[in-house]
Amino acid sequence: MAQTARIKGVILDENNQPVEDVDVRSSGEKTASDETGFYILTVPANKKVTVVFSHIANKRTTVEVELKPNEDLEFNPILNKKFEEIGAVIIVDNRKRVEGITNIASQDIKLIPGANAGVENLIKTLPGVNSNSELSSGYNVRGGNFDENLVYVNEIEVYRPFLVRSGQQEGLSFTNTDMIQNVDFSAGGFQAKYGDKLSSVLDITYRRPRSFGASLEASLLGGALMVESASKNQKWAGIVGLRYRDNSLFVNSQETETNFRPTFADVQTYITYTPNNKWEIGFLGNISQNKYNYEPLTRQTNFGTIDDPKALLVFYEGQEKDRYDTYFGALKTTYQANENFTLKLIASAYHTKEQEHFDIQSNYSFGELDTNIGSDTVGDIVFTQEAGSQLSHARNNLDALIVNAEVKGFHNINENKIEWGFKYTREDIRDRVVEWEVIDSAGFSLNPPIIDVPRDQPYNPYLGPLVPYQNVRALNFTKIDRLSGYVQWSKKSEIGNHDVWYNLGVRAHNWQVSGDNLDGKSQTTFSPRGQFAIKPDWESDMVFRLSVGMYHQPPFYRELRGYDGMVNPDVKAQQSIHYVLSNDYSFQMWERPFKLVTEAYYKSMSDVNTYTLDNVRIRYSANNDAKAFASGFDARLNGEFVPGTESWFSFGYMKTEENINDKGYIARPTDQRLKFGILFQDYVQNIPNLKLYLNLVYNTGLPGGSPSYADPYLYQSRLRDYRRADVGFSYVFTENNKARPEGHWLKKFKDLSLGLEIFNLFNNQNAITNTWVRDVYTKVQYGIPNYMTTRVFNVKLTAKL
Repeated sequence: MAQTARIKGVILDENNQPVEDVDVRSSGEKTASDETGFYILTVPANKKVTVVFSHIANKRTTVEVELKPNEDLEFNPILNKKFEEIGAVIIVDNRKRVEGITNIASQDIKLIPGANAGVENLIKTLPGVNSNSELSSGYNVRGGNFDENLVYVNEIEVYRPFLVRSGQQEGLSFTNTDMIQNVDFSAGGFQAKYGDKLSSVLDITYRRPRSFGASLEASLLGGALMVESASKNQKWAGIVGLRYRDNSLFVNSQETETNFRPTFADVQTYITYTPNNKWEIGFLGNISQNKYNYEPLTRQTNFGTIDDPKALLVFYEGQEKDRYDTYFGALKTTYQANENFTLKLIASAYHTKEQEHFDIQSNYSFGELDTNIGSDTVGDIVFTQEAGSQLSHARNNLDALIVNAEVKGFHNINENKIEWGFKYTREDIRDRVVEWEVIDSAGFSLNPPIIDVPRDQPYNPYLGPLVPYQNVRALNFTKIDRLSGYVQWSKKSEIGNHDVWYNLGVRAHNWQVSGDNLDGKSQTTFSPRGQFAIKPDWESDMVFRLSVGMYHQPPFYRELRGYDGMVNPDVKAQQSIHYVLSNDYSFQMWERPFKLVTEAYYKSMSDVNTYTLDNVRIRYSANNDAKAFASGFDARLNGEFVPGTESWFSFGYMKTEENINDKGYIARPTDQRLKFGILFQDYVQNIPNLKLYLNLVYNTGLPGGSPSYADPYLYQSRLRDYRRADVGFSYVFTENNKARPEGHWLKKFKDLSLGLEIFNLFNNQNAITNTWVRDVYTKVQYGIPNYMTTRVFNVKLTAKL
């Protein structure tokens, strides 16, 4: 020990981003940088040695050092790219290629426009990912729903509020884009180290600051402030982000006139302490408060045909007051015993207090439109016919506390990598549901569909009791104890001249539901998984991957609660078997890097917990009464279509159906057949500081056009196709701290830009649900589309110090 020394630090690229998998070697010793760019290498003392830093996408860098015995030298090299560029380039990462992981450049996340900008905004442009609500951070992956997606921040699982039923109530995603260093996404066939969900994994890494920095964003939708810093000896580092959002700009563009006073705000921090080269301790904290005060006034929706145009007029009374307060804290410590063994301990707690209170009465009528083209009132309502009214009431409250404790180990044994982990989770949920709806049609109260009586008023009177059309009342005190664990083995090898990668793993999960008047049985699942990838020794740079695995999703609280609001403690885990075959082809076109990734997949599902989807609210049957499948094909071409900027084109075809109680296969609520997505970046050649960002999505319609209470076998209507284009124009005053003369007002800024965003550029009318209105005279039930946001303009200022 007395005859050696250590050189360590963080390897960055020209954009000040960490570079992973850099080969660092000297005098027979070697190591590699981790996902944060950190490395540590032991070198001989009292001897001049050369340290070489090499990476597949960067120029090699060397440094000569001569250290004293037991001395620690901090050296943070900056690697230069092999390609001339003005922005991001594609970096080849073989580890992510063989695991089927899509990496999203962190610098693109804030640039690409969207009604709910952030990580999820970009994910929705990827193949296999669908969403029909631009105001929601939720997304569906290959036929799954919002609850089937794993989200990690620094290896810590994060959660969404329970009671949110509308995208415009969400406000802010958990992830703060100002704090992000790296984003990885897998749409299926992922390894055993990731948790117990059926569809996808979003793995986000927050960065560890190395120096002082700050950023500010202000727009008509709100603002954000971020401050980061590190101590002089680099042992302490911290980053804090504050965000505020107001969605009234979008809500006021919808057909319903409202008094809308929302406030969405949160504060988030990530602090790290590194006492020595073996230990690192990190704390992730978040406090979020979402207030949604909504008072609808009037609404007019035109529908029907050219020959028979109609309008729905609605006059509202009452209001809705929702509130979601969440508190999250996590402590993570990493102990690197040596280059071959690392141990991590993670503890977290999530507390949410939610209320959903509303009393809204709506009086609606049908109108006839003036179709005389020569008339001064063409398109106006010339006659109205009273149709009825509806009174909706809710007093829903939820208080949930979720605590986790986890240990993870990483071993490198020769060419083998072994990973394992064990986790304990305790969920304590207190839930009160009081929700009812009364419908009156032309003066006659309508009974719920489950009451089989003639509905021919006013011709024949109904003499039975008057009951609400829908009525749910429940009080649940539920506790869930979970034990889960995994072990997996990975190895890189060769077959002849071909590189191959192997991965085998298994997860196990045991849980039991208990509580007041609840005594669920203990249940256990085992989920084996495997991956095989090969990179042939061809002139073309291709990787082929096959993934096969079993995935179980033990029920979360919302999956235990049925349509009647009561908890079924013995709901089984949904099971899905994934078969994924993919090809990853990297190539040069126009002397610039490109990549084409294609995947074919099939998912066979059993013990399916069927559900209805209303906006973003999911209601489960909680009885595992179905089996299902999902199959499809995804393709994504990304690269530098414009030199120095990354863009991509996505295509997906998917079919998913379910068979409930052996009655035959019908479309699932997320059966969205075709998907096209384009993310494009460009700049004006003569004015390179003027840049353009385009985000375009097309999805075919979901089978969500029927009433939530309808028998899906009798009612399989679909919503219209979803078409949306968001575009942003940005003038960059300064970027990457370009050289400025002393005293220039831009000298103090690393980045400064002013932008104009146009959401829903072509003003498409996208429906997320239908409102069902019954005309008692004609006995016709009309499905009136509930349209999302129209064209909206936003101005945004972004500054970074």
